[in-house]
Amino acid sequence: MEFETGWVDVAMSKRPFAAYRVRPTAADGPLPAVVVIQEAWGVDEHVQDLARRLASAGYLTLAPDLYSAGGRPTELAPERVAAVKQFLETVSPAVWTDPAERGRALATLPEDERDKVAGTMAVLFGGLDPGQHLAALDDAFRALQSDPACDGNIGSVGWCMGGGLSARLACREPRLGAAVVFYGSPPPDEEIPAIACPVLGFYGADDARITAAVPSFAETMRRAGVAFEHHIYPGAPHAFFNDTRRSYRADAARDAWARCLTFFAAHLAPMSA
Repeated sequence: MEFETGWVDVAMSKRPFAAYRVRPTAADGPLPAVVVIQEAWGVDEHVQDLARRLASAGYLTLAPDLYSAGGRPTELAPERVAAVKQFLETVSPAVWTDPAERGRALATLPEDERDKVAGTMAVLFGGLDPGQHLAALDDAFRALQSDPACDGNIGSVGWCMGGGLSARLACREPRLGAAVVFYGSPPPDEEIPAIACPVLGFYGADDARITAAVPSFAETMRRAGVAFEHHIYPGAPHAFFNDTRRSYRADAARDAWARCLTFFAAHLAPMSA
């Protein structure tokens, strides 16, 4: 399938950023659109591939590079983030949450490499401002609204950090038509009543850090009258959808993707009778 792809500048506010935009070349006329929200690794080749996968299903997609908003910090240069991702693929999952375990793992690296990996991890795991990311997502939504290739129906989907941001965007943008969350943290309870669109969530049963909060999230959504469908996959860890990582689980990813596409088709592009 052929696409119109490329990086575009989004300058709707004081913090301009780059975004990866994809449109199926053969499409005739405006399309429903999806904001594709990155993992912690940025808009890497995997996220660009996801934007193209959604576009192949008949959507205009826009993946904002959240780390480029207002100027990219040195610690978040793509090659440094990629080095952290590669490092984490080789160590115990405890490194994500246990500072002592992280220190022991970092000590095995050469000094120059250790300092760079440690500095980037410090920013990724504790130095990011969700408010700035949400402001960029607001701008991405508005950019799609003004895009002649968009028919006005806009949804969002995100993974990990981006999954949590997809839910947060639903809390603050009443015109959002649908939101999909892949193993992202739930939004604050006080924000949930503002959600005006249906939400679909996917979680791994072996991802206790995230999935343990799902029952409470579902109950808060129920009390707020927000449509929330969620699926928890047995034996699936965090990041089960990312086919570039050892956490990938094909069965869970296959089912979740099919449900995601069905959800977007129902809420962003329903077939006329």
